[in-house]
Parts: sequence; structure tokens; C-alpha cells
Amino acid sequence: MDLGLEGKVALVTGGSQGIGRASALRLAAEGTRVAIVARGAEGLERTAAALRAVGAEPLSVQADVSRAEDCVRAVNEVVAGLGRLDILVNNAGTSATGEFEAVSDAAWQADFDLKLFAAVRLARLAIPHMQRAGGGRIINITNIGAKQPRARSMPTTVTRAAGLALTKALSKEYAAQAILVNTICIGLVRAGQHERRAAQRGVEVEALYAEMARDIPLGRVGDAEEVANVVAFLASAAASYVTGTSVNLDGGTSAVL
Repeated sequence: MDLGLEGKVALVTGGSQGIGRASALRLAAEGTRVAIVARGAEGLERTAAALRAVGAEPLSVQADVSRAEDCVRAVNEVVAGLGRLDILVNNAGTSATGEFEAVSDAAWQADFDLKLFAAVRLARLAIPHMQRAGGGRIINITNIGAKQPRARSMPTTVTRAAGLALTKALSKEYAAQAILVNTICIGLVRAGQHERRAAQRGVEVEALYAEMARDIPLGRVGDAEEVANVVAFLASAAASYVTGTSVNLDGGTSAVL
């Protein structure tokens, strides 16, 4: 299927690893010109090399999107380097959780800066470019805990819930300008943070993933590439009547739609 992404420009935050890397590679495979944004220079170069290996010409921007000035610089560099901005994938974030009374003000603020304010700032910066292009796509990566928070899941579930509200509000405000805004609510997906946890516990990575999969109806943890497939769909012409919605990508775990 032709997804109609040839020549479009996408900015992917958290683009050096995991879901961001997979999304950049998937979009590039559809002919999208991709800009990857992340804090670490080494990770950016590894992903840029992987993109070049499949024939893409990526733009790498080393930036910390929890900082307002870095958001401005990232968007400016993307537009200056690639000429436009059609797709924004707000993927940067970590799964910071703990017991409520142990989460400090600083931890709350850091989580809001990285997950919510980065998405707010980048959307605000990207939308004028999308308006000039006659439309665009904003895809926010959140998680199923935003809909069904559990104990000891803060601050992540709260900041992600705010991301759901942002998605819905933006989708209504900009639908008339063909700027479509959606979110993917992920469940358990293979990621570097889980692999680091396995190393800390002294267990094999696959054993940890098997343990994590016990309560997943599909019986396994998801792959970043599976998230990337949905990112590509939501960014595409095939999703031209989809806005203001969330897609649960969780192997059937969530009890709510």
C-alpha cells in the first residue's frame, strides 16, 4: 500500500533508540525525509548510520526537548535543513514511577518537562509550518496507564494522561486545517530500560521479558517495530479521517478502549 509519505518531512523525538529509532526507520522506508532528535550524540549517530544504510539522508539534531530553547532550536534546524515539517512524533520520555510520597517536586517537574511540555512546545512550533503546508500530523506516544493508572505509577501516568487531553484538544482545534492529532497508548514494549533492569537484577533479558508477558493476553512483550507500523499509518494518507483518537498497542492488556 502506498501510504502517501514520499517527500514528507518528519521530526521524531527520542529518535536514537527504541520506538523513536524504529519509527524513523519505518517512515524512511516509506520515502519520508526524517529528522531524529535526541540528547546523546553516539545514539544519534548509530541511528543516522542505520538510516543511511537503507538509503535515507537523515538530519540529526542533538537536543534536550525538556528545555524550551532546545525545542526551538530543533524545529528551526529541521525546517532550515529539510525545508518543511509535516509530521511530528512526540516520543521522548521514560517510564518514571514510584511510591507517591517518595516522588519529589523535582521529579514531578522533570517528568512534566520531558513528556508534556516538550509535546506542547514542539506542537506549538510545528503547527505554523503544517498550516503553511496545508496540513500535517502530530502523533503523541503515551501509554495505557494514562487511562488506567495503577498504584505506584506516578508521575508517568499523570503526565501521560495530560498527553491524552492535549491530543484531544489539539485535534479539535486544528481539524479544520487538516492537522490530525492522535496518540498511541503503548503497553509493555521491548526497550533499553528493561534490558538495563535485567542487567541490574542479574537475569537474562529474555527471562525478564517472559516474566513481564505473563499477564499480556497475546503472551509476549511488543516490539518497537510494531509501534512504528502504527506511527506510519497515522502519519499517512490512509489515516486521513482519523483524528483525536488513541490506539492501544498493548497485546490486549488494557481493560478499556
